[in-house]
Amino acid sequence: MEYDCGWTFENRWFRYRAAAIIVEYGCVLFAGNEAAEYLYSVGGAVHVGETAEDAVKREVLEETGVAYEVDRLAVIHENFFRENSGSPKERECHEIALYYLMKPRGTQELNSNSYTQGERETMHWIPIADLDKYKAFPSFMKAYLQTEHTGIEHIVTDERI
Repeated sequence: MEYDCGWTFENRWFRYRAAAIIVEYGCVLFAGNEAAEYLYSVGGAVHVGETAEDAVKREVLEETGVAYEVDRLAVIHENFFRENSGSPKERECHEIALYYLMKPRGTQELNSNSYTQGERETMHWIPIADLDKYKAFPSFMKAYLQTEHTGIEHIVTDERI
């Protein structure tokens, strides 16, 4: 049995996540499902004893059905947000995510058959120029993808307010 790197205590939740930045033909890949009112980056929890790079390769394969190769570590993201804001089950969330830029394959063809928490996931190629028209997380993605980067970026997002 695999264990995710994370914990929940009362209404607080922490997660260590590995995520992918997959760009093909000016579009970036996001995932979604019927239970979520937003799109999210491809990726998921790092398992105990697993490297983040191995986790992102595993998650990308599970979600897209394609074995993308890692180009490089691109972003370290410290993410603070509230889940189910205003509801009795509201959680204060703290996520550390490592975003890996994946090598393009020259096609947007995927073989996705992924589920998350019992919900079928769908993959969405979003034009980078139109990303602000979507409710998609992480919120830094459009600005990040519109500029050149050579090193690793450290981005902090606080959406608890």
